[in-house]
Amino acid sequence: MCQVFWWAIAALVGLSILLGTTESVGFIAALMAGVAMAVFGGLVLTRLFCTKGLQHQNRTTSDETDPTPVETQVKDSVTVAAETAKAAANETAERTKDAGAEVAKAAEATVEATADTASDAAETVVEKADKAVDDVTKATSKAEQEGEDAPQSADDGARPQGLDGPRDGNADDLKQIKGVGPKLEQLLNEMGFYHFDQIAGWSADEVTWVNENLKGFKGRVTRDDWIEQATTLAQGGETEFSKRVEDGTIY
Repeated sequence: MCQVFWWAIAALVGLSILLGTTESVGFIAALMAGVAMAVFGGLVLTRLFCTKGLQHQNRTTSDETDPTPVETQVKDSVTVAAETAKAAANETAERTKDAGAEVAKAAEATVEATADTASDAAETVVEKADKAVDDVTKATSKAEQEGEDAPQSADDGARPQGLDGPRDGNADDLKQIKGVGPKLEQLLNEMGFYHFDQIAGWSADEVTWVNENLKGFKGRVTRDDWIEQATTLAQGGETEFSKRVEDGTIY
């Protein structure tokens, strides 16, 4: 009865360890720790409190059989319990290591998948942006082409009379008119306009025609008021802008 009692006590201790540590270390590790403690406690408690009965039984045995000292049995029990606990700890460590490796592998796979998805999305956005730019460029070019190639109607004015070349071979510096740069001066010369008095003499219809036919510079005659500037320059006068051109501060 003595041994049954103390083994029951040890079993209760082991059960308490199982219930108290399952949540923190897992069921397997808690079970092995509880069993180890129950075995250890049962052996120790029975040896400590039931030794009198064992000694009496040992004295009735043959003199040739030496009883095992209580200290030795306790030491063996401790060794067994320690080995059991060590085995449980090692198994728990292996399980934790394997679980960590699986978690790391899953995390790496998730990161790679996310990176691939982000890369695909970025490429799609870039492709759509490029397509949108191409569409806008094509539409703009088409509109400009249609505007330049559109036939002139009666409302587009009348073409001014041009010259085959500058008088006496000396053309006026049309760049002294604000709004006329080197490129636009060349275009005006190609259209037969070399002198200030030609521009100053344009009628309203002729201004309309020139405005519509200055490719890339439509509306510039009216917007920069060429007629007034050309009239002043044709009469030998100067403007603030023409002075700066003569001084070389503009071109």
